[in-house]
Amino acid sequence: MKISVLDQAPVSEGTSSAQALRNVLELAQLADRLGFYRYWVAEHHGSSSLACTAPEVLIGPIAAATRRLRVGSGGVMLPHYSPLKVAESFGMLSGLYPGRIDLGLGRAPGSDSLTASALQRDRRQRMPDDFFDQLNELLAYQWDRVPADHPFARLADLPGRPESPQTWLLGSSAQSGIWAAQLGLPYMFADFIQAAGEGVCADYHRDFTPSDALAEPHSGVAVQVICADTDEEARLLASSYAMRLIHMHTGRRLDKIPSVETALRFFEQHGMASDRLPPGRRAIVGSPQRVREEIEAVAAAYQASEVMAVSIIYDHRARLRSYELLAGVFGLDAGGA
Repeated sequence: MKISVLDQAPVSEGTSSAQALRNVLELAQLADRLGFYRYWVAEHHGSSSLACTAPEVLIGPIAAATRRLRVGSGGVMLPHYSPLKVAESFGMLSGLYPGRIDLGLGRAPGSDSLTASALQRDRRQRMPDDFFDQLNELLAYQWDRVPADHPFARLADLPGRPESPQTWLLGSSAQSGIWAAQLGLPYMFADFIQAAGEGVCADYHRDFTPSDALAEPHSGVAVQVICADTDEEARLLASSYAMRLIHMHTGRRLDKIPSVETALRFFEQHGMASDRLPPGRRAIVGSPQRVREEIEAVAAAYQASEVMAVSIIYDHRARLRSYELLAGVFGLDAGGA
């Protein structure tokens, strides 16, 4: 089973978004040395607690600063963009870093409705729900399948050829899994957003249609992981994440990732347990062996051959340590970078 990293570039209390982006590079270099397989960065807009709005901007510096990792987006929110522009950007990255670039695609806005509107060039009307058409256009460019009589046919000669990214479909609902199976794409389910994707992944494996890109189904699961030397320490670290989720689900604004002290005061004031998560949310929290057992159980339930660990931890050093422990308990191939 491959173990990978999904980085949401969290911005902690008392720090800046610029520091959060520098933390991404430090964590990526550590992940490269430790032997993680992929390193994806997420796209979020209008958020003061998550720093990365443009994965395609961050992927290049990460790839340049590492040697072994596959680097990609988790993901690019395609409804905001022209399929050609996305294909060109990731074609360039693939040409610069051959065999190492992934294009993970999502259909959620990665923001609220106001921010989604601000991202549109034409704001006279709402964006149409044409993700499947956008996806097919993008794949036609990447797979060099634009019909000769298509108006955009001459644009299919993308930069970076003959290299191209590995394209994934990401999701936390059934529809994305249906499209991934239909088009023959690898699929990553966001369990950290909606911890109920076992059936979606089962349907994906059952209905998968081979494509030029993939002969057999390949699925992964992205989970929230907080690992520390002891279960007690991990639970304390996880309180920051729990407080953030509760604010998100109750519509209260939370500017940055709270410290453990801030989170514990919050839970005490509201008479709640500090490990309480909103319905539908899951986090794997504990010492290394406990974390490994729970990750393996989730991967088996999802029929996943790959797990991506995303970790929202207030203290950057504790986040680095969490990934060090994760690499150690899974016996990753450290020391190669």
